[in-house]
Amino acid sequence: MINYLITDPKYYTNDKIKFEEILINILDKQKVDIACFRDKESSNFEELAKVFIEICKKKNVKNILINGNFLLAKKLHATGVHLTSLQFDKIQTVKELGLYVIISCHTFEDIGKALENKADAVTFSPIFETPNKGEPKGIAILKEAVNTFKNIDIIALGGIINNKQVEEISKTKAFGFASIRYFI
Repeated sequence: MINYLITDPKYYTNDKIKFEEILINILDKQKVDIACFRDKESSNFEELAKVFIEICKKKNVKNILINGNFLLAKKLHATGVHLTSLQFDKIQTVKELGLYVIISCHTFEDIGKALENKADAVTFSPIFETPNKGEPKGIAILKEAVNTFKNIDIIALGGIINNKQVEEISKTKAFGFASIRYFI
């Protein structure tokens, strides 16, 4: 099962030096297969994204993604992009750029659209209670999604903060789990 780290300035800061320190510390302590730079508020987004990509490459993270901005992902030589649930129409464009594509899904219909458009993987959320993200789907619905959509990698997301939850997810045969807070 893959481990997918997602950043957030609330936990990582937008101060370049502190950001580097925090990210290096986390990657030294945690196994991370996929990492996504996600920051919806910092004015130095591109500068931080460059640092993020550089550090992840040094730490041998397999897939290094930028959230939403596929043109920046291509420009900075990230391996891919994590598209938002409002960007289904961009999957083909991103694939044509040669980037790995994960897209955020919240329903089985979304997962079907992602599969139809040939996304590489989806996040399915929220699995557990998480602030401002709606009713959690729970493990049973995650398992149903994994069993229903066998031709696309499904990554559990939402409210994953401890090893007990990761263990529950692993029993569903999901491709992996993604989290911001678990890795902090």
